[in-house]
Amino acid sequence: MLSSVAFSDSGDGYVALFNGEDLQGWQGATQNYTVTDGAIQCKAGKGGTLYTEGVYSDFTLRLEFKLPPAGNNGLAIRYPGEGDPAYSGMCELQVLDNSSPKYAGIDPRQYHGSAYGIVPAERGHLNPVGEWNSQTITVIGHSIKVELNGVIILDADLSEVNDYLDDKPHPGKKLLSGHFGFAGHKDPVAFRNIFIKEL
Repeated sequence: MLSSVAFSDSGDGYVALFNGEDLQGWQGATQNYTVTDGAIQCKAGKGGTLYTEGVYSDFTLRLEFKLPPAGNNGLAIRYPGEGDPAYSGMCELQVLDNSSPKYAGIDPRQYHGSAYGIVPAERGHLNPVGEWNSQTITVIGHSIKVELNGVIILDADLSEVNDYLDDKPHPGKKLLSGHFGFAGHKDPVAFRNIFIKEL
């Protein structure tokens, strides 16, 4: 169900979740995010989950994001409004500067586009740091598909996965509805042109 503060319909069934000016329609760690040059940006050194007032089941969502060097954030999928989105929600889709030496040697399930700690995404399709990337996420039932800059990098049924990073369970992966949000990890990652279409 779309929140009453969802913004204009683009004509193809997508509705804007962000008005480009302020955090109207968002809740959670609003004090740790700012709107700069038409984009939502996590404040450096701050964190916490910023999430929509609306709750969604099956949907396609598209957005653009820009990473700073070594940038780290995440997309909270079907987030229940509390807890760590990587575990309490369906999943956290990693948003990460894969090219940073800081992340050399991390588990494949921690790189950009991965369902964090659950399923790894294909690497090699991020634009250079400081450039905008376009990403589309489709969530239907227990399945999730991620398209980055025109390339499908993840297509998985999370209900079929039982092997997790550090053997840490993901009880939220069975959720069939929840909020969409950003799981800020203290880096100034920016997001803009955020649109959702319910399926």
